Amino acid sequence: MSDETIINSSKAPEPVGLYPHARRVGNLLFLSGVGPREKSAKKIPGIELNEQGEIISYDIEAQCRAVFQNVKYILEDAGSSWEKIVDVTVFLTNMKDDFQTYNKIYAEYFRDNLPCRTTVEVNKLPTPIAIELKVIATID
Repeated sequence: MSDETIINSSKAPEPVGLYPHARRVGNLLFLSGVGPREKSAKKIPGIELNEQGEIISYDIEAQCRAVFQNVKYILEDAGSSWEKIVDVTVFLTNMKDDFQTYNKIYAEYFRDNLPCRTTVEVNKLPTPIAIELKVIATID
């Protein structure tokens, strides 16, 4: 029997490609990239799009909070928890304008848990969003 399990959350937004929300390997849980979209909704929290689907404006705080909520949904549905996060990779599309706000909100959510963290700026993400998280957590 394999020590691997694919996990899809009933509360997190549907993946935009062929991948699960998470995959458990032993006592580690690897989350696929998580953005701020909401399950079964076309509107993305904190985003205003034009008719071509391009970003007109966005609220990085609203996006951060939505991303963190989606991560929590996936962790909980998998049988893990926020406190068990051990590593976070954060992708921002605008480090100069968004890092300070994101860093402040991150500190609120991770006040009692200090996972390793890497934050990088990327040119663009697969959907019109400004932040995405890649998370590794432990699971019993």
